[in-house]
Amino acid sequence: MESDRRGAGLLARYLDHLAVEKGYAEATCRAYGKDVEQFAEHLERLGVDLDVPESVGKDHVRGFLAGLHRAGVKKSSVARKLSSLRGFFDFLVRQDTLAASPMAGLRNPKQDKRHPKALNVDQALALLEAKLSPDPEGLRDLALAEMLYGAGLRVSEALSLDIDDFDPASGFVRVMGKGGKERLAPLGRTALSRLARYVGQRGALLGDAKERALFLGLRGGRLDRRQAARIVQNLAGLAGLPQRISPHTLRHSFATHMLEAGADLRSVQELLGHERLSTTQRYTHLNLQHLMQTYDKAHPKARDKRDPSTAGHSSPDEGAVANKKK
Repeated sequence: MESDRRGAGLLARYLDHLAVEKGYAEATCRAYGKDVEQFAEHLERLGVDLDVPESVGKDHVRGFLAGLHRAGVKKSSVARKLSSLRGFFDFLVRQDTLAASPMAGLRNPKQDKRHPKALNVDQALALLEAKLSPDPEGLRDLALAEMLYGAGLRVSEALSLDIDDFDPASGFVRVMGKGGKERLAPLGRTALSRLARYVGQRGALLGDAKERALFLGLRGGRLDRRQAARIVQNLAGLAGLPQRISPHTLRHSFATHMLEAGADLRSVQELLGHERLSTTQRYTHLNLQHLMQTYDKAHPKARDKRDPSTAGHSSPDEGAVANKKK
């Protein structure tokens, strides 16, 4: 009986825990499940059964990580897989199915410093002003872009919106964020206007009268991520933007532009729906870059040292380096 309880249903029990008790989104649960299944396949090749978790040791995990490294898997993906496995084994320990986790003491790989890419303000406005046909599809595409940039939503949050989540009178949309955490996202005048115009024409895209999704695809169902990515890239092309733009680029741009305009970090954290302030702090690097560019353009001490008019003068950075050398 004990083996039946701990057998093939271990992963299913864990995923049910994530979905029901933790409130994780379906896509998140699916990703966690795939990571654990990949580890289970690695164990199977070694003759070890994940359904007997006490037979799994640190060496098995290290071997799995070594295989990922040899396969050239990105550090961020390795870290996510480790997080999935850590959560799975910790769950078994809490359930008294396992005495100790084989993940104890194993650290995530050191991540390369990556900073979000963002459009400048002119590029963002050009994308939002792209010339589209004023039909239901065109109105939907611009309204979606406004949700991503104007409200800073994740693409998953925008696509999960239902028609009842939009209240034109209040000027907010009700957003279900990560971990099932709800927040209200404020909308500017342009976003409100475009969303209201789209909602007025939404019925033309509606296939099933029972579909409650705010953003609809051509067949009347809920718009999916692939379609949303194509919409954003099409708008970028119409705006003449050279680089490849993703829905998340617009969210990054929202955060960057808010900070550049003087918004405080805590407010941006709330608007983005970040659980940790450290996540939002990634954007301060971009904000500092903007400040340095402004300084370089405006301050007489920051002129290009090749400029003859600045001969004999050093920039503040150069002075700091000189003092260090002393």
